[in-house]
Amino acid sequence: MKNELIALILAGGQGTRLQALTRKVAKPAVFFGGKYRIIDFALSNCANSSINHVAIIGQYENGSLNNYIGSGKTWGLNGVNTSAALLSPRQTEAGYEWFKGTADAIYANLDWIDSVESEYVLILSGDHIYSTNYEEMLRTHKQSGADCTISVMEVPMEEASRFGILEANEEGRVTAFKEKPKQPKSNLASMGIYIFTTRVLKQYLIRDAKDENSSHDFGHDIIPTMLEKGKRIFVHRFQGYWKDVGTISSLHQANMDLLDPTLADELFGKSRNFPIYSADLPCLPHYVGKNASVSASLVNQGSVILGKIDHCVVSQGVEIGEGAVCTRVVLMPGAKVGAGAKVTDAILGPDSVVAEKAKVEGKPGDIALYTGRQ
Repeated sequence: MKNELIALILAGGQGTRLQALTRKVAKPAVFFGGKYRIIDFALSNCANSSINHVAIIGQYENGSLNNYIGSGKTWGLNGVNTSAALLSPRQTEAGYEWFKGTADAIYANLDWIDSVESEYVLILSGDHIYSTNYEEMLRTHKQSGADCTISVMEVPMEEASRFGILEANEEGRVTAFKEKPKQPKSNLASMGIYIFTTRVLKQYLIRDAKDENSSHDFGHDIIPTMLEKGKRIFVHRFQGYWKDVGTISSLHQANMDLLDPTLADELFGKSRNFPIYSADLPCLPHYVGKNASVSASLVNQGSVILGKIDHCVVSQGVEIGEGAVCTRVVLMPGAKVGAGAKVTDAILGPDSVVAEKAKVEGKPGDIALYTGRQ
């Protein structure tokens, strides 16, 4: 049965800027928002867009990701006409190699694309926080007769050099593209979300694979080459909340954003129709002690709050002792804060333990990451 749109999620980055959080865990499998993993958002967007076949392309520590995703049941991808494929570098007749870049990761899995037969291919990153319906983007792609459509959003001009920057005419057709330019001429930034017409994608991936001078990357190689050859590339303007959580600071900020009703509504306001699915573990309800204080915080099941928390995101199984004070803290599953301890502007990693009366203190813009035991 031929499918109209399939998705491939690039989930193989090492995520070194998340430091100890990704030492043994793939970046997309890092905990977020008290009850989610980062990759839940891309997978849920696919589920909510009626995409029946999704491939997750892993590489670094992909065992953690594979264990979490399993059959894809959480996102409705384990049915008769649906599938969640977990792909990683493999040994072939040519030998065994890590993926050389984002384009090479897709090229190495062209056999999977062929096996599910689709008119269009959606390519995503597995480490972005946002909620959307890709059907709207596909509509843009089809109506414009595009070979490739890129989801874009306007960013502050002072941050534009961090992104792939596009220029587009009134019709939305891309006229120029530059990956991370030192002196950007526009603030229209690529979100790393692409829809390709399948036959065109295959043509340019095969051509790129033969180019020994290529870095085999969509932003550096595929998109510029397609523009040079006159292919029809259009933009789809994204509206709403979107965050790349590639650093400790951005991960902390995205968690804090969930505590802002306006920003949280942009991400979860559609949840009645487009929920974010996650593989929750069964736990007891959370407990707040009689002398505890909870202000402007998210508190997940299985947690015990005996101290004071303000602007915190508390995951399942967290324990906060009597007299402890946590302010602007992200507490990942199983984290424990001892009685009388003080934690400020920080992320506490899974199963970390802050001893009684100890201090873990960061500051805005310099978030403390604590993953050990005191």
